[in-house]
Amino acid sequence: MRETIRVNVEGKGEFTVEKGSTLEDLSKMAFGKEYKKYLGARINNQIYHLQKSVKEGMNIRFLSIRDDDGNRIYARTISAVFIMACESLFPQCTVKIEHSIGEGIYAELEGGKSISFSEIRMIKEKMEEIIEKDIPIIREKVPAEEGIELFKKQGYEDKVRLHNTLDREEIQIYRIGDHVDGFHGYLAPSTGYVKLFDLKYYYPGAIILFPTTASVDKIPKFRERKKLAKVFKEANEWASILDLAFLGSLNEKVLNGEIGEVIRISEALHEKKIGHIADEICKDDDINIILIAGPSSSGKTTFAQRLAIHLKVNGKRPIAISVDDYFVDRDKTPLNEKGEYDFESIEAIDLERLNGDLVKLLEGEEIELPKYNFITGKSENSGVRIRVDKDHPIIVEGIHGLNPRLTEHIPEKNKFKIYISALTQLNIDAHKRISTTDTRFIRRLVRDNKFRGNDVFRTFELWQGVIEGEEKNIFPYQEEADIMFDSALVYELSVLKKHAIPLLRQVDNSSIYYSEARRLLQFLKYFIDIEEENIIPPNSILREFIGGADINVH
Repeated sequence: MRETIRVNVEGKGEFTVEKGSTLEDLSKMAFGKEYKKYLGARINNQIYHLQKSVKEGMNIRFLSIRDDDGNRIYARTISAVFIMACESLFPQCTVKIEHSIGEGIYAELEGGKSISFSEIRMIKEKMEEIIEKDIPIIREKVPAEEGIELFKKQGYEDKVRLHNTLDREEIQIYRIGDHVDGFHGYLAPSTGYVKLFDLKYYYPGAIILFPTTASVDKIPKFRERKKLAKVFKEANEWASILDLAFLGSLNEKVLNGEIGEVIRISEALHEKKIGHIADEICKDDDINIILIAGPSSSGKTTFAQRLAIHLKVNGKRPIAISVDDYFVDRDKTPLNEKGEYDFESIEAIDLERLNGDLVKLLEGEEIELPKYNFITGKSENSGVRIRVDKDHPIIVEGIHGLNPRLTEHIPEKNKFKIYISALTQLNIDAHKRISTTDTRFIRRLVRDNKFRGNDVFRTFELWQGVIEGEEKNIFPYQEEADIMFDSALVYELSVLKKHAIPLLRQVDNSSIYYSEARRLLQFLKYFIDIEEENIIPPNSILREFIGGADINVH
């Protein structure tokens, strides 16, 4: 008789299984025909792939696409299927998984090949064939030399260059039939786990659509974001100027002592873009109000101050108004679903007073600016009186800047709306993209620890609420912008790494944030440190997070 062990599955109770059973075996017992809805598992605050063997007394929570980690596994797995389909149909081309856009992931082919409308159907049919075969996905760790050789045989020069810059004894690979690939994070146990997907023609590539945490049983409708797509195109042009295709090429420049030029060109591109925005504003005499909005840790404060300098170069004398000073009194602040004050709601702002003051300023009247007392929760008089003329554009910075309600009494012709965020990042390799949300979190983690007295646990605790607020208050309005500014710097994670790693290492497996901290730690290990920070200019957006700025940003 075979030896058995007992384990507990959250929401299902206790199970007795044979010793040596995998999490996938247990999932089949617990969920029956619906087992393929579960893509990974959480045990002791750590994420595991379903090939892992179960052990006596384990408490297991299986992850579906409703969970962020389950959704990531689905996204990586359907991307792997897309790569296999394209390589089968177009063996002369390299597949590049670019970035998220809307509710999907944008991908394209390198090698001078665009995907035609008719080829979308071919790729989709090939993907369905691969999924129907339910090919096992085997995760292995192999010696680094062997892994590099396998990637060479697959024609993955980007992975070869990356791993040649890293001092690792082993490389994690995935085998899917004859196909070998590498991903950051886990995949599902087989291709049959990702049956729900769609492809959308998006010249010169395609959008891979799949269920989201909010829409688990159907494909969400794709909403095109034209302005955002142009930012991604511009980022590719900038990467070409910098001679950087993927992270391996950046690591090479760090190791070869060539990173100084990368930093100087990156910063010059930012400066050129900010100057261009100022020029566009100054071309139109009707523009009196400049609205700047973006999610957390986008570098809004530094950007606003640098824009003000460029406006002054054009003969303007900008005045900044803080939306934070227009909060309603605490007893009028709306509450969220948890009964907590919702300071990120637009209803937390005294819209009537803000609009009234802006109208008065446009009409040449003098106003006294309010000052919000965050200790008492009351609006007070500041004693500061201002009046503006046509040479005094008003800069209004805040998360609701693009929401039409914030300035509903101001004619559109008098506004210039700017959306700023860390919108793009250099991908790790052709198949491993970098989440811009991860970049912003790492920025915030470092800044909050240095300047706001928040430890790593507090930053994690606040982050989910920040994301929920952005989904509700910022992202729906980003296409309202007249222009978008990408505040990402191609080299920034190589600088932020040494600041972030000691903080993330403070999180052990007793914390609910352990799996996320571990994921970010593994991700940062791909980057070679930039040790010398004195080559980063004092007005860089990065200085807002690491310190050393020559302008007041805190």
